[in-house]
Amino acid sequence: MIDALGGRWGPIVVAAVSAIVVAAAGAWLTTLGPWYRSLQVPSWKPPDWAFGPVWTTIFTLAAIAGVLAWNAAPEGPERVWLLAAFAVNGALNIAWSGVFFRLQRPDWALIEVAALWLSVAVLILVVGRHTGLGALLLVPYLVWVGTAAMLNWSIVRLNGPF
Repeated sequence: MIDALGGRWGPIVVAAVSAIVVAAAGAWLTTLGPWYRSLQVPSWKPPDWAFGPVWTTIFTLAAIAGVLAWNAAPEGPERVWLLAAFAVNGALNIAWSGVFFRLQRPDWALIEVAALWLSVAVLILVVGRHTGLGALLLVPYLVWVGTAAMLNWSIVRLNGPF
């Protein structure tokens, strides 16, 4: 199906649009209003302005990794696994912003971020079956989600119960 969208450009278009949709949905759910500003945060928290460039880089690297893996994977079940891994990861990525910011439940988001981290680890494994470079491109994503998990945990510890 993806190849039918435009030959070799199909996977690139799908990866780019998917990355933009996940990023936009997460950004829309992220509200830095009074509730967020009232939270106590650890001294090591990155500045708010840094999150946009970091996530843009991560989504760009993930899209490239997806294209590399798609092009290297044989047609059939291997590509289905790739799509499933990216879809689950995208849904979990979006969900974290909704749980943390919109529901204002950092405690629940802490559970969700563990699932997100695991989904990135699975993504690295699934992509790595087809391209080592693609797997390496996803390592910053795993590190950043790990950092986000530690930040989330610190916020729960400093502000709970919710």
